Formats: sequence, C-alpha cells, structure tokens
Amino acid sequence: MRNDYITVKGFGKSEIIIQKSRFITYVDRAETEEQAQDFINTIKQKHKDATHNCSAYIIGEHDNIQKANDDGEPSGTAGVPMLEVLKKQGLKDTVVVVTRYFGGIKLGGGGLIRAYGKATTEGIDAAIVVERKLHHIVKISIDYTWLGKVENEVRNSEYPLKEINYADSVEVFVYTKAEDEQRFTEWITELTNGQAEIEIVEKEFLEFEVK
Repeated sequence: MRNDYITVKGFGKSEIIIQKSRFITYVDRAETEEQAQDFINTIKQKHKDATHNCSAYIIGEHDNIQKANDDGEPSGTAGVPMLEVLKKQGLKDTVVVVTRYFGGIKLGGGGLIRAYGKATTEGIDAAIVVERKLHHIVKISIDYTWLGKVENEVRNSEYPLKEINYADSVEVFVYTKAEDEQRFTEWITELTNGQAEIEIVEKEFLEFEVK
C-alpha cells in the first residue's frame, strides 16, 4: 500500500469567462486509466456542441500514467498546461476536463496556455485538495472496568476513534500513524496498567483538507 499522497476529495466544477470564451472545468479523482477515460467521455458527451473538450490526467503511485489532450486546440496550448498544473500541485489520481465554448476572440498561444492553466486551477479548488494519510487501525481489547477511562482519554487525544465493539470484553478501535504506533502502544499500556491487549488489525487512509 502506498504512503501519504495528495489528490482531490472528489468531483468539482468551475467556470470562467476569458475574452468571451466560456471555460467550464470538471475535476474528479480517478484511480485507473479506465476511470479517467470514462470521466472524459462522459463530459464530452455532455458537451458535444462545445468547441473543445481538452483533458489531462495523472495516475499511479509514481505518476506512471500521464496523458494530455488538446482536442483541436493548437498543440501544447491546452492539455499540457493542464497536466502541468496537476504536477505542480503534486496531485495524484486526478483527471480534469476543460470544456471551451469559443467566444469569437482568438487568445493566441500564450493566452490559451494561461486560460487553460487558470481554468484547471479553479476546477481543482472546487474539487478540494486533500492529503490521504495512511493510518494503522489498532484494536485495544480491555475489560469493561477500563472502558470509561480509555474512551475518555482516546477521545481527548490526537488519535481518531474509529469505533467501539461491546462483547465479552470491549474492543476499542483507534487510528494511529505508523510512526506513532510504538508511542501509542506505550501510552495505552501505561494507561491500563498493562491490562490491555493491543494489535494492529488493518490499514486505512484518512483524508485531510490541504489549506
């Protein structure tokens, strides 16, 4: 499983007008090239009457899939600037489509590069940038006599509480970052006078907005 990375929270849409041309941006998360292509095709179908539907995406833990499409705009003036914005922001698993309705005024090469770059940036802002941080889910098995103290301490700590299962004993599930695992284990052990059973049961990403 990959480590922490930056991506978008989900679907986002924005629109700007530049020299009477409409630039409508659609952004979403895509974890496979097939998902990215499906998203692009959906937008193209939605805007079949548009002058251009330019696109870009970057996918994979090591950004191994990168594609850009100018869709009829002069070569290098749309898709590539869009892809560069994704790369500059350090985004992974992200697809963007900028739909343009020509307004009658030509922007020139530099103008197009700036326009598509700005449209992409605003679309990304609408989609909300998040950091996905890999956490371990730690199961704390304790006797009911410890529940009040452990639950109260965990809720007031830096470690997010996932859930509590009530059975013969109590199972408290808590998120902790890998590098904090030993410190967390020592804390719980001390808190319960060594009466807790502690084990990692799985891993999961938590998302945090990037301001």
